[in-house]
Amino acid sequence: MVLRISPRLRSCLPIAGFLCALFGGRAAFAQQQTYTWEQLRAKFEAANPTVLAGQLNIDESRSQEITAYLRPNPNFSFSLDQIDPFPATPYRPFTFTEPTFEFDYLHERQHKRELRLESAKKGTGVAVAQQSDLVRNLLFSLRNSFVQVLQQRQVLNLAHENLDYYDKLLSVSRDRLKAGDIAQVDLDRLELQRIQYETDIQTATVNLRTAKIQLLMLLNDRTPVDRFDVTGPFEFKELLAPLEEFRAAALDARPDLRAAILSVDKARTDHSLAVSNGSTDPTFSVDLGRDPPIQAFLGFSVSIPLRIFDRNQGEKERTDIDIRRNQRLQEASRAQVFSDVDSAFATINSSLALLRPYKANYLQQAAKVRDTIAFAYQHGGASLLDFMSAQSDYRMIQLNYLNLIGSYLTAASQLNLAVGREVIQ
Repeated sequence: MVLRISPRLRSCLPIAGFLCALFGGRAAFAQQQTYTWEQLRAKFEAANPTVLAGQLNIDESRSQEITAYLRPNPNFSFSLDQIDPFPATPYRPFTFTEPTFEFDYLHERQHKRELRLESAKKGTGVAVAQQSDLVRNLLFSLRNSFVQVLQQRQVLNLAHENLDYYDKLLSVSRDRLKAGDIAQVDLDRLELQRIQYETDIQTATVNLRTAKIQLLMLLNDRTPVDRFDVTGPFEFKELLAPLEEFRAAALDARPDLRAAILSVDKARTDHSLAVSNGSTDPTFSVDLGRDPPIQAFLGFSVSIPLRIFDRNQGEKERTDIDIRRNQRLQEASRAQVFSDVDSAFATINSSLALLRPYKANYLQQAAKVRDTIAFAYQHGGASLLDFMSAQSDYRMIQLNYLNLIGSYLTAASQLNLAVGREVIQ
């Protein structure tokens, strides 16, 4: 059969080829987006709506600094006095009218503006520390989801490896059945056991997709799950720094403790402002007018309120109490820092205590036992029960090892959270 192409269609082929290459390349590029932890963190800080909303809170606090340092507005007033509603001369009610212009300005004493600005700036410092603490807690959730993706991928790979290994043994067992070495019921039992490995694959697949969905939610990303992936090491480090080193780093880096310290400092400034607000502020006035028909006049005045009853006593007392309250909260934050670091350090050490023997002995022993029993079973030297037990032990040891690494990485993330920065990558 000969396919004939018209000249018009033949002239369109190069363009069609170019479009296919262009869009095909774009489709291949869009198939997978893989992120490292550093890329994931940068994307999170740039796109997470909670983080962005917290940043706006800092901007609001900075705008309050402008308001705090504003001077009082001067007042201007204009008056017309001695208007004659019943003039002797008709249509001349303004003959003896006295126009007066007055300007007055409140002069703030005792550095009120400076103290307001200082209090607002320290409030911004507290907002910045609280934003850092918000990011710290959200990064912990992000890191846990990242670890879950890595862990479930390893579990999924293990499930596929176990199924492939088991299928090879099933193939050998079918050959043995044909040769009359095993009974049909033994092969049936082996084939029924295969469902467990298929179940492991499906469970790990669902868990992997769920972890990716959680990551995408934190990133505020609408990328399809199948086109999104992460990469990174899934292993543990043998050695840890001493506990005191982590404690010292936490005291220096924890943003919630820094916010508590700044709150005490701001409370002291607020108390100074309350004392300043109890002082008297005079109002200076200048008035200019004309006494008809020709004479003009200029006057000055000072108005001083007599603060006999209200000297801002309540606000002074409240701000003094607020200093002591924030000092107690600072002590509580410091105690919480030590508690968090000590707990995370104990958890990660516990994970290491279990991981070391697994890596040194149990993994190799489980693989050796499985391969030995499988070889013996294939040659009639071991029972079906022995083979299935060895296979189950190997699967359990490998899965436990992966889960322990996941627990270690989660504990490392917990320690990073407790310290306030990444001390374990």
